[in-house]
Amino acid sequence: MEWNVHQQMLLAVFAIAAAMGALVSKTNFCTMGAVSDWVNMEDTGRMRSWLLAIGLAIGGLLLLEMAGQVQIPDNTFPPYRTANFAWLRYVLGGALFGVGMTLASGCGNKTLVRIGGGNLKSLVVLAIACAMAYLMLWTDFYANAFDSWMSPLAVNLSKLGIKNQELGSVLGGILGIQDTTSLHRLLAAGISLGFIAFAFSSRDFRGNSDLIIGGAAVGLAVVAGWYATGGGMGQAWREFAEMADTPPSRVQVQSLTFISPMGDLVHYLVDGRDAALINFGIMALLGVIAGSLVFAVATRRFAFEWFPDLKDFGFHAVGGILMGVGGVLSMGCTIGQGVTGFSTLALGSMLTFLAIVGGAAATMKLQYRFL
Repeated sequence: MEWNVHQQMLLAVFAIAAAMGALVSKTNFCTMGAVSDWVNMEDTGRMRSWLLAIGLAIGGLLLLEMAGQVQIPDNTFPPYRTANFAWLRYVLGGALFGVGMTLASGCGNKTLVRIGGGNLKSLVVLAIACAMAYLMLWTDFYANAFDSWMSPLAVNLSKLGIKNQELGSVLGGILGIQDTTSLHRLLAAGISLGFIAFAFSSRDFRGNSDLIIGGAAVGLAVVAGWYATGGGMGQAWREFAEMADTPPSRVQVQSLTFISPMGDLVHYLVDGRDAALINFGIMALLGVIAGSLVFAVATRRFAFEWFPDLKDFGFHAVGGILMGVGGVLSMGCTIGQGVTGFSTLALGSMLTFLAIVGGAAATMKLQYRFL
């Protein structure tokens, strides 16, 4: 059978995500754990691993852009560099997601990894988060509950003479610089090297191969996603979609994110099961589970786990609700905004990153106080 370019793209992202899922499972890379270690034990190891992932993603994307291999437009999925700076979505959505991932014992990516390892608690979280993401993306719920009062508060940067919310464009607009390409490259290089240097400034971090491999796996997987959809194969993918009788969904330039694909998965299952609805995000989601499953079985770590009591179920259920709602609202999760979006130097992604960390940290402090 001759595979078309859409099928080739889906296979490529599945392979990328599966490799990342296996390595994340092996190294215990976890963004919620990173915040927990930092807040509760003053251990910055996994936070440095997360920052390493961000630094590598920024640097890798910069190199691809400079080599002319990838061009990041304003209409990526999600639209990271859009001129519409929906600051309240980033703050509220990020905070809700941060609370949710703490209650659910892991972010979207970690939930998928745990499912691959046999964790049935995470399977319940996934089902609930999928349902809420579907509600936000594919029904009128978001428009009625959030958009009507949030949209008027968004800032249209183009009216301020700023092209988009990429950090170089914002600073260039403030400073009156017309061509911000050099400024963008300087900022990206500086932030990338700064994050990587900070990560490796710790002797404990340098001596822990799992922390290094986990961060590198996530960062490079995001770069691979950008290359796949923004390079030559991505161009052919989009041209194929334009000519197809039934165009595949979500063929914009994009990389790894895990909450909106949860909603898309439900959309595929309940709205016709049309193969054209199987997109980049769904295959990434399934790839992480598959990679984690293969690793768990191969290393004999696969083990079923269930809720010890109704209280634990309640926490995880509420966590799944907040992850689904907050992740769509903020247009990404700890990977989707915290690494992929951050790699584009979008201000909204940086704001979401801070809101997620803040929401998670506050929840952990309250848990410690009351529990």
